[in-house]
Amino acid sequence: MFKRRRFPVEIILLCVRWYCKYGISYRDLAEMMQERGIKVDPSTLFRWVQRYAPEIEKRIRPYQGSRSGSWRVDETYVRIGGRWKYLFRAVDKQGQFINSMLSDRRDTSAAYRFLRKALKTMSDHPPSSITTDKLASYPKAIRRLQDDGLLSKDVEHRTSKYLNNIIEADHGALKRVIRPTRGFQRMKTARATLKGFEVMRMIRRGQCVLARHGAIGEIRLVNQLFGLAA
Repeated sequence: MFKRRRFPVEIILLCVRWYCKYGISYRDLAEMMQERGIKVDPSTLFRWVQRYAPEIEKRIRPYQGSRSGSWRVDETYVRIGGRWKYLFRAVDKQGQFINSMLSDRRDTSAAYRFLRKALKTMSDHPPSSITTDKLASYPKAIRRLQDDGLLSKDVEHRTSKYLNNIIEADHGALKRVIRPTRGFQRMKTARATLKGFEVMRMIRRGQCVLARHGAIGEIRLVNQLFGLAA
């Protein structure tokens, strides 16, 4: 995975973690690394994030741990190429991240694909209730999942703006990390970057199984995902 990379694996992972964790520009990150005696171009940092942020997200799943059966599902807006796109997101009632998905639309098909993806991620911890806003796509998608046998018929679907305050607040926290990027240019690069943002927020907030909490635990976990010494 790191073949033909000019920089050590530890440096690459450090840069990917910092970019996704702190919400800084690639230029600012390049300057921070230069102060530490490491000269790396912003475009190189971009390529690292595109390659390794989705890989961190993929490898972190076994460490995601359990989630409450009470899900909060909502969508927010993200600007890509000058146009607004939809970011579907789900957390449990404690605000622990479940999954997210970027989409051109927020129709029934998109809601179905997102919920199916979230159910697969949390296959060992299925929901007992799903709370959404009043978007008409959700009840149709939930019924389709139940008809397909992917979701229990006993799952309660609720529409409550009050109960979804927790995910609304989480949208705002995520957007504070997104803001320094000044928007994305393509869906493909946006998806990869957003995966990195989501997973680093999840790790930072202690929503993964960490041997040790805090920054040291975060470093050890990410390094272990790639077979580096603890």
